[in-house]
Amino acid sequence: MFWCEFLLAGAPVVCRSRDLNDRTLIIKVGALGDVVLCTPQIERILELHGQHHGELHAGEVWLLTSPPFAPLFAGHPRLKVIAFPRQGARAMWDSLRWVRAQRFTTVYDLQGSDRTRALTLLSGAGRRVGIAPRWIYTHSPVSDDIREHVFPRLNRLIESAGLPAAEPRPRLWPTSAEQQAVAERLAAEGLRRRAFALLHAGSSARWPSKRWEAEHFVALARGIEAAGITVLWIGGPDEAGLNRTLAAQVGRDMTGAFSIPGLSELARHTRFAVVNDSGPMHLLSAAGIPVYAFFGPTDWRRHHAVGQGERVFTHPVECSPCYLGECPPARRHACLAEIAPEEVLGRLREDGIL
Repeated sequence: MFWCEFLLAGAPVVCRSRDLNDRTLIIKVGALGDVVLCTPQIERILELHGQHHGELHAGEVWLLTSPPFAPLFAGHPRLKVIAFPRQGARAMWDSLRWVRAQRFTTVYDLQGSDRTRALTLLSGAGRRVGIAPRWIYTHSPVSDDIREHVFPRLNRLIESAGLPAAEPRPRLWPTSAEQQAVAERLAAEGLRRRAFALLHAGSSARWPSKRWEAEHFVALARGIEAAGITVLWIGGPDEAGLNRTLAAQVGRDMTGAFSIPGLSELARHTRFAVVNDSGPMHLLSAAGIPVYAFFGPTDWRRHHAVGQGERVFTHPVECSPCYLGECPPARRHACLAEIAPEEVLGRLREDGIL
């Protein structure tokens, strides 16, 4: 079991509510992009349950997530966080035992998996908010369309409990240490006064079909650097080899240089980002910068980063979206391979980015 408890600008403290009749739990266990995407709804819930007439309310608001995503909220000034592994009977038992012991009055299930539905139903909370099936929840939207982007679906979820819809502005809360680490790295790289762009050419190992062609990324990066903007390649372990190859041709390799919230802090200093459909796409959008993304095997209308729906690149082919992790060789990855670097550079110039 993994614990995180954050209050007062990230300082770890132990605090007990003065009113145990107002205790709220938010459940969102993953994945990275989905967690970032729902931060506006989390803030709406905090506005109702964590404050009262502008003053700190006596109640507590907790987020239950999985260990990789707890650090995303380390710098949050009011949200308390606990994390359990997503898999295994022991993890389910530990999380249920903890939830039952807290005596929550309200649970918001923002995940909607079989596991989190069971956790919500067995929580003991008298007020349970989620999407479906409706018999599990006391508050749920009248209708739901799984083909729709998840953000408006989440808004209807919280609206069913009487909350106003959230604005499409995700955010993260890097700690002061993470902010300092970014500032020091930018200084060391000579980038504090230079324009730079972030490029994410990878994807998770199980989704190679989401990757725009590596040679296209190289051509794009050369065009960006020709405009006087330094290219930084970002990513995690799955992209390490790819980024080394790309950086050997153009740009700088920043793979694994920052924590996940640290990448969001890095993005605050950048001019723009160009990425594949991936977790970093959502992470970078939380910095409020322009994020351009490639979509082929997945439907951009359902998966684009919040607030970035006008910045997508697609090439219409009959088989897209296919939702296949690997493209069949006969299809030649046409949905992405046919998007030319010149098209992307042209769009960046048109938008005044270059």
